[in-house]
Amino acid sequence: MAIQVEKHSMDKGQVGAMIEWLASFGQVENGGVTRLLYTPSWQEAQHALEKLMEEMNLNTYFDCVGNLFGRLQGTDSSEKTILTGSHIDTVVEGGKYDGAYGIIASLLAAQRLFAKYGYPKKTIEVVSLCEEEGSRFPLTFWGSRNITGAYNLERVKNVQDAEGTSFLDAMSFAGFGPEKYTPPVRSDIERFVEIHIEQGMVLEKNRNQIGVVTHIVGQRRYMIHIMGESNHAGTTPMPFRKDAVSTASYLISFLTEKAKELDPHLVATVGKLTVKPNVPNVVAGEVEFSLDIRHHIEEIIDRYCNEIFAEFKRVAESLNMEVSISQWMDVKPVEMDEPMNDLARAIAEEKNMRYQEIISGAGHDAQVFGGSYPTCLLFVPSQNGISHSPAEFTHWDDLETGIELLTEVLYKLAY
Repeated sequence: MAIQVEKHSMDKGQVGAMIEWLASFGQVENGGVTRLLYTPSWQEAQHALEKLMEEMNLNTYFDCVGNLFGRLQGTDSSEKTILTGSHIDTVVEGGKYDGAYGIIASLLAAQRLFAKYGYPKKTIEVVSLCEEEGSRFPLTFWGSRNITGAYNLERVKNVQDAEGTSFLDAMSFAGFGPEKYTPPVRSDIERFVEIHIEQGMVLEKNRNQIGVVTHIVGQRRYMIHIMGESNHAGTTPMPFRKDAVSTASYLISFLTEKAKELDPHLVATVGKLTVKPNVPNVVAGEVEFSLDIRHHIEEIIDRYCNEIFAEFKRVAESLNMEVSISQWMDVKPVEMDEPMNDLARAIAEEKNMRYQEIISGAGHDAQVFGGSYPTCLLFVPSQNGISHSPAEFTHWDDLETGIELLTEVLYKLAY
């Protein structure tokens, strides 16, 4: 499908057409998109974007993990680069806008700036990051964490997907073999700007067009394992049971209520639960459940974890049962750059855009970059707050408003 990129007037149909075009790579029957790291659909999308960038007069290149860059060279070689973009991968049967909008918005912003002002003083690079979601392999932010130096090949040498394909073999299949790897750490980046759909309902409910993100929440994820004793459902008196399901029910109820009490921005989610032996007439002897905790202040997360895990220990001892806690994710909360946020707010006010400050409850590449460079994350509304779903949608007017703001932010930063 050809994309007309020559016109750069305020054509809201242009961004919509480009969203649909990019969604065609990995589109599935229900209208969603499955575009997982290093798969054929991922390769097709990245190379199609490479060609599009070249048509838009950007100098293109891949780094050794598959991040794609389109470079609008600055006139002052002593200045560092302004990086903007988002991620190309999706969740399984995800939406068309998550990640993709940030790439397309950055491309259109760079194109419009070049058409109006020519080359910038500082280099602008649009990046299509190779991976953020963690949908194929059990790790996230492979693209941005390589750029910032947090990840390298050592991190993935034993990683496999659900089909048993090793991470390194998948890299080779996609043309980014480990033998070509040299750490793609960037020391020439001055700032990072990302625009993204909100993936929540706050902006829509408040009838605002733009969210200026102040913080991205930290995330901790655990697996909680309860070991009781399987026994006969009819002959085991209630006082003598070591019922793992009953214990899990209490602990889940406790952690939920404690989250509500502690802070209105704290969220705690039990999304997965496994029961053994999982039959109707047996007292369950074993339960495992997941726990996802998020807040934008590390001390709040610490306090919450200390309180609930102390109760877990107390309950286990009182019932003569075992409760073990295994942590498998610890992502620190990150504050976005206040001077860049001030710039975005000033532009929004000047252009009479309805905006608000907002905390991101989802993780983004801006979270990774924010630990290394001054970073700004901007949101546009999501219809009904739906994301990671084929029903994901943002009105074209809102997409265009976001591009207008991003364009002006990049102009102020680079020109």
